[in-house]
Amino acid sequence: MSGDVHLDLWLHEYKMDALSSVLAEQGATVEERMNDMLLRLYEEQVPSEIQQRVRASIQAEYTLWEEGTTALELEQAEDPHTAFHVRENGADRFFVLERSENLLCVANMLRGFYENRSRAPALTEVPKLFYSSKPIGAELYERMLAIHMASPNKVTAVFDLDFDKQELSTIDPAHGWRSYSIRDIFIAVNQTYQSEGKKLGRSIDRFMSSLEGRQRPSAGRLSASEIFFVEEIAVADGLLNFYMETSFDVGEVFGALACANENDDTLNVCANYDMASGLVCDELEVNLHRADGREESVTYRLNTVEKAIMLRKMDVYCQGQTGKTLKDYSAQLMTKEMTPPTQLMM
Repeated sequence: MSGDVHLDLWLHEYKMDALSSVLAEQGATVEERMNDMLLRLYEEQVPSEIQQRVRASIQAEYTLWEEGTTALELEQAEDPHTAFHVRENGADRFFVLERSENLLCVANMLRGFYENRSRAPALTEVPKLFYSSKPIGAELYERMLAIHMASPNKVTAVFDLDFDKQELSTIDPAHGWRSYSIRDIFIAVNQTYQSEGKKLGRSIDRFMSSLEGRQRPSAGRLSASEIFFVEEIAVADGLLNFYMETSFDVGEVFGALACANENDDTLNVCANYDMASGLVCDELEVNLHRADGREESVTYRLNTVEKAIMLRKMDVYCQGQTGKTLKDYSAQLMTKEMTPPTQLMM
């Protein structure tokens, strides 16, 4: 497969040190900025018809790369990877970078794009902002989510850019999804560079501090801070039922149907654990009981990250309720179910 070409450039070391220091405060590097400038030069100088042929050739190679890439190969790769999901006008695209990116770098990229354009980045334009990006499919993206949760040194970051909802989300392997409005992201970026007494190399710390308290609930991005269980764990049809507390904005997560319009309306949300497989079930049970007796339900499918966080929270809650791990408690219940009644009497 074809790859990138290495270019040698020269700059006096004093000038390089000064430039690196300034760009570090912006969450960027000299290499990243130079690559951006080189990409712009290519787009300005190469005729559009030639660019289209080149793009088609690259896409064909990327498709073959994706088909032949396994999760194991990603886990064993020497270089770290960053995965992206971009959504606009109901359409989705996924791509991967063979390098590590942080949230501040992505925020700077978005801010620069918005400042230079009168509109938000188009779906087809966002990958161009990152040199060496490879388009991938939804299936490989989901595998990369799982790798990030299990081996964050291999897939070092995952970002979800939702321009329909004006949100930027990322994943903390310990807490799950963290979602922010793009507006709040830009506010945090401005605060980062306007703060007094700043020290070189600490921009990312100031940026994350500026984001504290700005996290928001979002559909498909439930985090550990939004998953709490109440009441006893119920058992039914080989499943353990965990009833969730809904102190977050249910409308943002489950949609308008889940919003109780009357004071006597109640919303029940249940997460299920399959004792036989040892896995969290794919969907949450979301049921709205109206005061007039009507019942309505919402389908909410959990993604890879939500399942991983849900499983951890279930295990902690199970230990608090039963004194046993989720695995041991399930084994105990299944043993009782398989024991004949006559043997129990003895």
